[in-house]
Amino acid sequence: MAFPDRQIPTKALVVEKAGSPFVLQDITLDEVRDGEVLVEMKYTGLCHTDIVVQQGLMPVGGFPAILGHEGAGIIRRLGGSMKDSSLKVGDQILLSFSSCTTCSFCSQGRNGSCPHITAINFTGTRLSDGSNPASLADGTPVRSKFFGQSSFSKLAVVSETSVVKCAFSSEEFAIMAPMGCGYFTGAGTIMRVLKPSKKTTVAILGMGAVGLSALMAAKAIGVERVIAVDIVDAKLELAVSLGATDALNSGRITSLAETLKGLVSDGVDQIVDTTGICSLIEEGIRGLGHGGVFALVGVARPSQKVSVDPLDMLLSCKRLIGVIEALSDPVELIPELVKLQREGLFPVEKLSRAYPVADIDKAIADLKAGRVVKPILSWESV
Repeated sequence: MAFPDRQIPTKALVVEKAGSPFVLQDITLDEVRDGEVLVEMKYTGLCHTDIVVQQGLMPVGGFPAILGHEGAGIIRRLGGSMKDSSLKVGDQILLSFSSCTTCSFCSQGRNGSCPHITAINFTGTRLSDGSNPASLADGTPVRSKFFGQSSFSKLAVVSETSVVKCAFSSEEFAIMAPMGCGYFTGAGTIMRVLKPSKKTTVAILGMGAVGLSALMAAKAIGVERVIAVDIVDAKLELAVSLGATDALNSGRITSLAETLKGLVSDGVDQIVDTTGICSLIEEGIRGLGHGGVFALVGVARPSQKVSVDPLDMLLSCKRLIGVIEALSDPVELIPELVKLQREGLFPVEKLSRAYPVADIDKAIADLKAGRVVKPILSWESV
């Protein structure tokens, strides 16, 4: 692909203002700078976070904006001063969140704990000077560094720190895009944060892409008892097919805590919440056994509050952990998940369905209705 210097025309899904729809339109990209790559997007996973931000329920620094943070594509141009000398034009890559890479957390491979993660991923601009790589036809700047990638775009100027180099067949490429966030977060919470043993009892609240990924990861490492919780029977049936030993419809029980203790008399050892529903979180904490660990992955709305009795937490030795992006390094974990998928131990292909980019409204409707767990947008026809 050849472009005139500093003028790279392409198309992207743009959100004009909070609450506005995703509209596919022409944009222009700047030339890549130091530490950036130009990526031709092949597929982009649609994450619940994209919808929450589009609705104005989570800050993104301003609008108009290009969202998307589960991209899969091919490097078409390299900027200068690249830290990874192995990156080449033509490389297949997955895209994940960005981190500073230099703080004490990042240097220990705990990039999800980076103290700068919010500013880097949600500001939507180049942090060095506040500029935007993208602009509309009339010159209006568009925030286009969401999670360092803004991958709801046919071409995107991406931060090097979002890039994970991988090699795929054409069939694999179509299912791997969500490895960068949804699958990564769920699986990483199990494999890198909780690290359950074979005999650990694990409950997972919410059978969306993150929860099902946590379930698959738990089974992949040999956990024998995994309890799936959701309000959609079809998702619970899918969870059982993926290895859940128990399935609870929380909409049909009076108390989740009492039901969990009915299944596991001493209480559950570990719980992963992907729902952000405070009433469910409180019930889950009550359902933990002595010394149990509760991992908060889902984001609760600001108006909701979780009430926790600190004395009870102290006396029962329970721990509450906030988990952002699996507290892990994508460059290390994503290749491990790809390997598990190829071995049949992490069958993410059972969760996804591809949609042409023009059908994003249908993809969102199917996601909300529970007809699909993970929609993936295809840029093939753009």
